[in-house]
This record gives sequence, structure tokens and C-alpha cells, in this order.
Amino acid sequence: MHNLLSSIFLLGTFLLLSCNNKETYQAVNESALYPGGAATTDDFSVNAFGHAAPNISDDKQMQFVTGNAFFKRNWVTAPSSTADLDGLGALFNAKSCSSCHFLDGKGEPGFEKGQSSALLFRLSIADDNGQTRAEPNYGNQFNHLAILGVKEEGQVEIAYEEINGQYPDGQSYSLRKPTYTFTQLNYGDMQDNVMVSPRVAPHIIGLGLLEAIEINDILSLADPHDRDSNGVSGKPNYVKNMINDSVELGRFGWKANEPTVKQQVAAAFQGDMGLSTSLFPEENETKAQAKFIKTPTGGNPEVTDDVLERITLYSQVLAVPKRRNSEDKNTLRGEKLFSEIGCDQCHVTSFTTGKHPNIPEFSNQKIYPYTDLLLHDMGQALSDNRPDGIATGREWRTAPLWGIGLVQTVNGHTTLLHDGRARNVEEAILWHGGESEHSKKEFKELSKIDRSNLINFVNSL
Repeated sequence: MHNLLSSIFLLGTFLLLSCNNKETYQAVNESALYPGGAATTDDFSVNAFGHAAPNISDDKQMQFVTGNAFFKRNWVTAPSSTADLDGLGALFNAKSCSSCHFLDGKGEPGFEKGQSSALLFRLSIADDNGQTRAEPNYGNQFNHLAILGVKEEGQVEIAYEEINGQYPDGQSYSLRKPTYTFTQLNYGDMQDNVMVSPRVAPHIIGLGLLEAIEINDILSLADPHDRDSNGVSGKPNYVKNMINDSVELGRFGWKANEPTVKQQVAAAFQGDMGLSTSLFPEENETKAQAKFIKTPTGGNPEVTDDVLERITLYSQVLAVPKRRNSEDKNTLRGEKLFSEIGCDQCHVTSFTTGKHPNIPEFSNQKIYPYTDLLLHDMGQALSDNRPDGIATGREWRTAPLWGIGLVQTVNGHTTLLHDGRARNVEEAILWHGGESEHSKKEFKELSKIDRSNLINFVNSL
């Protein structure tokens, strides 16, 4: 069998034989090559994240085109002749959706070139009853930009500490730990007990598919008390749905703090651009800031329901790129290791979607997002020490892995995790702790070749 590599296709399944260790790999089932089901694209270029799902109707294709235009357009100060796009600020982080999600992809901290619009900071304090609320002077989110004639909230400086480590086989590695300092504050001091959560913009493919996963399928994976004693507990976040004033399962955001794509979009309009919607009709200024900020609005609401619906549809139907390198024996070896060391306990491989309420084309699709949409304790090293809904400071939603290997192609970087501290997949794994401590330990004990194989598999998704 030496120097022999056999590839047999049978009923959508490849069988690859490794000539180095004579290990047999069960290769990728054909459906797994299309992680978005019928909503998969085969473009691996710089535009890989920017396509409409090919299976949506012609009517939705047209809405996608107009939603794309609104997604990319810069909002301007009111009053303006472009009435549908005025009302920016007065305080904001970005002028457009694409400022944070460039080419529908993932942001990076960007401090080497000045603060990036793709990195924001959530703020809150704990009151005397232990309940969290917005920081009095700066609100729920720090805004480092402002319209003409208004003072921005301030600036943020970042410093990285290199933390050196070594694998059991002697190979060294280094992780970078960020520290943030708020400077040039223009609206008074922050409270001494302020809790800060840095969050970088994720790539936004496949959101409508995640929205279509049945609630019971997600809850069936939850084990908040770790009754099976496997060290992985996973719990759902429950948050308010502003549309029907109910408490529902959170699916979106780093802490699963939004229940729907529409509410996620509306919250971003308010927090990132200072724009009101029918879901969030208030401006993002605090009472302390309102004394100094007297600017006209761009309407009530500033983002019309029609524009909100079009951008929501656009965000929902972005296609998922096809999986790559699926016949490579090293990638297949990495896929096997991914499962063997327990990564798939949180990064759950697949679901079959239920009925999507607005996009019937996304119903009953076999998808491979590599997430359970649940909260997991990631350890103190990754804690932001800030609760969000019922998520603790140590808990984060499992990030979907589909498309992760194309971020460098689309966005020119490989930074990962909620604050972009990890410079690549390897560092992201090494930052894992808490419920994933055992899997991280197993990864570190792999041979150098097998660590590379596992990383190659993740990058093939």
C-alpha cells in the first residue's frame, strides 16, 4: 500500500487511504460539500461572501439587490436631500453596514491604522440590586465618531501583551492579550465599576439558515447542568423580541443576545450608526449627552420599515461558500481529529432546518454551520466579565465555522474570536478554556503534523 492513494466514489462518499499510516478515512458525504444546502455558492474569490442564495425567488433576488445598495451606502447628517439615508448620529461607530462588514465579511481590531469601525465596545454597570444597566454617561455602546459640531465620546487605545507557551513536543507559540484604555473622554468620567465588552464584526453568511433551525433542535443540545458529565454544558440565552414583546431564544450576536436577524440589524442601526427604527425608536444618546447634543433627526423613524426589511432580507439570504479541499487526505485526517478531541461537541456539524417564516426556500435544508448556537463557558482568559441577558461574562455563543477559511481571501486577515485577539485558527484554539479546556489539551498533545491537519480542516470549511 506504500505510495498508493486510492479514491473511490460510491453513493456520494469518497474513501481515501493514507499511505503513511495505512489509516482509512471516511471522506466527505456529498451533501456536506454544500454547507448551505441549496443556498450554497461555489465562488471562492474576494466576493465569496457577497452572493444571494441561488435558490431564492426572483422577487427576493430583486430585494437582495436593493438591500445590497442600502447596506453599502453611507448614511448622512440630517437634514439632507437623500431623505431615506439621513439622520446619522449624532454619535456613531460607522456610516454604513459595510463599514463593519466589509464585503459581508469579518472585521478586525485595526488599531495599527487607528480604531476600526469593525470593533465596538459594549458598556454596562451593576446597580445596587445587582442588575445591569447602561453606563450613565456613555450608554450601552461607546461611540468614537460624531457628526460635525458634536464631540465624539472619546477614543480607545489598545496594547497587546505577548504570552509565550510551548507544546509538549517542544514547539513554541505566542498569544496576544489585549488591554483597552479609554482616553479623551468628552462626557465625563466612566463609572469605576463599568463593565466593558469588546466585539468585532463577524462575517454574515447563512444568517437566514441559522434562523430556520428548529428551536427544539437547538434546545436538545443544551445541557446546562452537565448531566452527562462530559464537561460540556451549553445553555440557551433568552432575550426580548421587540416585535412581539416576548422572551425568545437568542441566536445572533457574540452572546446570542438577539432573537432574529431583523432585530440584530435594527440594534446595529441604533448602536453603530445612531439611527432609529420602529423596533428601537430612541436615539443612542444618554441623558447626560442630550444636554450638549441638539441636532435634527432624519425622521421618525430614521430608518423606514421598507429599508429595514430590505437590509434584513439581504442579510438573511447571503449564500454560504462551498467546502474546499474535501478530497485531501490531510484535511480528512484533520476532520477526524476535530471529532476525536471533542471540538464538535460545541461546533455541532449539521442541522436540518425547519420552516422559515419568511423564506420558504430555506426550509428543510441540510446545513453544516458547525455551531450549536448555545452559550458555553470559555474560561476566565476570554471573559469580558459583563453579563448579557442570562449569559455570564465567561459565556459566549459558539461561533459558526462555515466560511472561516475564506476570511483571509475576502478581508485580508485571519483574526478570530470576539475581540480579534487570535491571529489565526491555531491561536483561537489555544485561547479556548472552560468547557473546551479538555479539547484544547488534546489539541496541544497532537503531533505537529496533526495540529496542522486539524487547522487545515477548519480552514476548508
